[in-house]
Amino acid sequence: MKKTSMPLLAIATLSLNACQTSGSDNWLSAAQSGLNNPVFQSASVSALSSSEISAGLREALKIGTNTVVAQLGQSGGFNFDPQIKIPLPGQLQKVDDALTKFGLGSLTSDLKNRMNEAAEIATPRAKELFFNAITNMTIADAQSILAGPNDAATSYLRKTMGAELSTDIAPIVQNALAQAGAVQAYNNVIGQYDALPFVPDVKADLNSYVVDKTMDGIFYYVAQEEAAIRANPAKRTTEILQKVFGSAQ
Repeated sequence: MKKTSMPLLAIATLSLNACQTSGSDNWLSAAQSGLNNPVFQSASVSALSSSEISAGLREALKIGTNTVVAQLGQSGGFNFDPQIKIPLPGQLQKVDDALTKFGLGSLTSDLKNRMNEAAEIATPRAKELFFNAITNMTIADAQSILAGPNDAATSYLRKTMGAELSTDIAPIVQNALAQAGAVQAYNNVIGQYDALPFVPDVKADLNSYVVDKTMDGIFYYVAQEEAAIRANPAKRTTEILQKVFGSAQ
């Protein structure tokens, strides 16, 4: 195999594949390792430009975030996924235990279902905010991501649009909880619980809790998509992804 005369793209992609073979779980980590490869650093021709690297990262993130929103923003997107299904807040676990003992566990089960439905209704709002954050990514941002830790892309998105997403989905979650009956279910739970003898006072902010868990679920899968686009050729569905992340022939 030629080394020093090989085009820089081929060298870079071979380095990325070597990272994959060694068990790397994240395409950003693999990309960073590839950039640090001495052969990569010594090559001087056919280099990917900074704009190409930036375009590749933007394209990867657009595809990944669109996939996440489509997956989670549908019926059962949260509720049927054990990785991100929203459980009762810790404060309500005692409520659940107490009500279950008295044959009223269906109230808290209903509440859990309603909370997850609210997250599913709110998730599609993330699509536009993801698109804006990715579009505004600069070449310097892309280079920083490549030089950063394994979760650099996910951290970048959460930092740049996470606060806005939280603010935007809060009223959506609040309305969804009300429409889905979660508020009524919550009131029923507390009403039944308060009627029980010798139980402590319990309070929970359902709206903030569901917003936070919705955010956690969304960004959990954004991180998974980072790794998938790097590791799985089938995920590289556009020319720029194939160029930046594809394997050498």
